[in-house]
Amino acid sequence: MKQNNNKTFPQQTHFLGVLIPEDLTLTLEDCRRYMNEAYGCKSGYGTPIHVTLVPPFHLPEEYTTADLVQAIEKDVLPQAAQLKFDAHIDNFDAFGDRTIFAKVIRDEKWTALRDKVLAAVLKAAPGCTKKDQRPFQPHLTVANRDIPDGVSADALEVMNELNLVEDFPVDNITIFERKGGKWEAAWSGNL
Repeated sequence: MKQNNNKTFPQQTHFLGVLIPEDLTLTLEDCRRYMNEAYGCKSGYGTPIHVTLVPPFHLPEEYTTADLVQAIEKDVLPQAAQLKFDAHIDNFDAFGDRTIFAKVIRDEKWTALRDKVLAAVLKAAPGCTKKDQRPFQPHLTVANRDIPDGVSADALEVMNELNLVEDFPVDNITIFERKGGKWEAAWSGNL
C-alpha cells in the first residue's frame, strides 16, 4: 500500500505500452545516463523505454496477468493489420520541469491503439483503471520526478543537439509488471 495525503492506495502492479527498437532504446538510454551524470536523475532506470498506452494501475488479486494477455490476444491482436503503423519522433520536449522525453508525434492511430488496448484491459479486469480524459500524448520518457528545478531547458538544449528525428514501427503491445520495485516486460504480443 502507498500513503498519499492520509489516504492509502494499492501499489500499482501493471501498465501496458509499446517497446521500441533496440537502436533507439540505446540512444535514449544514453540520454538517461546523461541526465543521471549531469543532474543526478535516477527515475528512468526502473522502466524499459516504451510508449505508455495504459498508465500504471493496481490489478486486483482476483485477476492475473494471464487475464490481461488473454484479453489482448482475443480483442486486440486479431485487428493487428489495422493497428500497426510507423510512429515519428521529432527531437525532445518536456512537460514543464517534471518530465523530459523524446517527442513522439501525435497521430489518431496512437489514440485508436490506446483505446482498443484500454477496452481490452477493462473487459478483462473491470474497474482496475479508467481512461485519461486528456488528449493522448505518446512520448518516450528520458527523466521524470527527480529532475532538479530549472534544469530542463539546459538539458533539452543538449539533447536536441542529437537531432533525433526518425520513425519506428509500432508493432507490439507489452504488459509490464512491477517485480521487486522495478517494471519488467511480463509479456509482449506482436501486431
